[in-house]
Amino acid sequence: MALTREEREQFLAEPHVAALAVNVAERDRSPLTVPIWYQYRPGGDIWIMTGPNSRKGKSIAEAGRFCLMVDRVSPTVRYVSVEGPVISTVPATRERLVEMSSRYLSAEKVDGYVDFALKEHGEQVIIHMRPQRWLSSDLGEF
Repeated sequence: MALTREEREQFLAEPHVAALAVNVAERDRSPLTVPIWYQYRPGGDIWIMTGPNSRKGKSIAEAGRFCLMVDRVSPTVRYVSVEGPVISTVPATRERLVEMSSRYLSAEKVDGYVDFALKEHGEQVIIHMRPQRWLSSDLGEF
């Protein structure tokens, strides 16, 4: 059964690891699909953080849009897929990295991860996507 707007937005707002998919400009290549952390609040835009010169960052810049898919298998099999255009790309900040890390990590691990990420990941940008097309379903229990 398809989810209602409220159900799909609430599900997307939970801290799932998403599969990001974006078309790549290279011939004879499938779309790039990688796991990623994301941030979303119901009714708002989605944002992700990545390196501007990473394959992912370059592909998103070229395509101007991307898709996220999140799922779970318990207590029911449920998924939400959302696709839309990039509406802005801005430099990442420590505050946004803390916000994202706090969504996925326990409080005692956030500072250590943030220090590591700032040192090891290099320059990062925040890419905002406006949800435009949604697919969702709850397949029940199996």
